[in-house]
Amino acid sequence: MSAGKGLFISFEGIDGSGKSTQARRLAETLRAEGHEVVLTREPGGSPGAEEIRRLVLEGEADRWSAETELLLFTAARRDHLERTIRPALARGALVICDRYVDSTRVYQGVTRGDLRATVDALHELVIGQDPDLTLLIDIDPQEGLSRAVARAGGEQRFEDMGLAMQALMRGAFLDLAATAPQRFRVIDGAGDADTVAGRVRAALG
Repeated sequence: MSAGKGLFISFEGIDGSGKSTQARRLAETLRAEGHEVVLTREPGGSPGAEEIRRLVLEGEADRWSAETELLLFTAARRDHLERTIRPALARGALVICDRYVDSTRVYQGVTRGDLRATVDALHELVIGQDPDLTLLIDIDPQEGLSRAVARAGGEQRFEDMGLAMQALMRGAFLDLAATAPQRFRVIDGAGDADTVAGRVRAALG
């Protein structure tokens, strides 16, 4: 990482993996090291995308078809890219994003109707921006689901799909990492937050 040179880092993982905590912890660490850091999330990260977030993460698990869900997520990502990610990278900031297109590849592309080819086609056509580095926080699906359910809240649509879905998503994330080893770093999510944070920072070199 060089001062003044933009870098785009995404965090991925199943629900309850601790990726949001680790994204926040990494942002704090890098700011302390003197970097400008923009910490953001998907869906969301810009005013318009945050409005779409409420549509897709609240309500019944079958509220949207897989195809409709994919279009909503893509629209949110485009707004996020235009208004938050690209301006930050252009001024040399480090962008840390809690979820990005790989979550769409897993959630809508694999577990919601085998739409992976459609996800990739939309990404190429409408988005066209991949992270420089993706940190996949890997955790046992049962532990992840237990954590996700314990934190409760209104954004529970995907957690409500159950353990089998969590296991399927974990496998899909690991498959993605295996196909793009130059971009992915798989981080063991077991242990306390400090231990995992150390693994995350070490993965950046």
